[in-house]
Amino acid sequence: MIELCYRFTAASGSRFLVPQGMATPHIAPLGQMVTGAALRLMAEPRLAQMLTCGIATGGEIQVRTRFQAAGGPGEFSYPEAMFVPRPSRYTAAAVDLAKEGQHVAQAAGAGLAGIEAIVRHVAELFEYGHPEDRFYDDQEELPHLCSMTVGSCVDINAYLVAALRGAGYEAGYVYGVFVPEDKRTWAEDGHCWVVSRHAGQTQEWDIAHFLKMGRRDIGPALNPRPGVRVPMAHSMGWTLPEVGLQDFKLMGPPLLLGETGDISDPEDLEITLRGYENLAQP
Repeated sequence: MIELCYRFTAASGSRFLVPQGMATPHIAPLGQMVTGAALRLMAEPRLAQMLTCGIATGGEIQVRTRFQAAGGPGEFSYPEAMFVPRPSRYTAAAVDLAKEGQHVAQAAGAGLAGIEAIVRHVAELFEYGHPEDRFYDDQEELPHLCSMTVGSCVDINAYLVAALRGAGYEAGYVYGVFVPEDKRTWAEDGHCWVVSRHAGQTQEWDIAHFLKMGRRDIGPALNPRPGVRVPMAHSMGWTLPEVGLQDFKLMGPPLLLGETGDISDPEDLEITLRGYENLAQP
């Protein structure tokens, strides 16, 4: 059994959102338990995903999501909804970006080689970091980059998904938690990665981890840095009419909803994990 726990505090009556986990070929959610809040469920029907919407009773809140590791190949799989393109300014490729992706893929011979060529090309466009202003802020689509840009895992993977889809490939975005080998029981924050699918074969990509390790030899592997991943949600561009969100970037760790519609991260969020050894890869 694997259990991911979010722990934070919130004033009585304040609301928060947290996804309920998602399945991958490696792991799948079994259930979620929340203490310190009254609960209701909420759905993003286009993405086929459920959220827990909590109303804090005051004090500490714990959100514990239990997972099971796959017992063998084919037991679990990525959800189909993850690969379906939908209108969103966080995933739509500008015309020049789509054309460049198509050119890069065709020059490599298309197919799986084309996917890898696009991934490596995108990696050459980024230095890893967390800029205050992102290259796609205030844009209605992912713009074409002509020079190196600083970006986080969120920024890099948004661009990668747009480039792959613009070139005609199936691609999906996963957000969750990465727990490094040197921590094993806790994580500092969330993390995201990309999954491509072509001719029935899925491949997983994490440009950001390669770049953080000073490497640009990007390959289809999730763990260039030893550790495990716990997936909580997929896709960018969430619409939740019941709380007034339209084309919201992503869902991952808990989000606090203010009375005036503002959204913030809990300042005292702690992320812990039990069962690291049940998910660690040999």
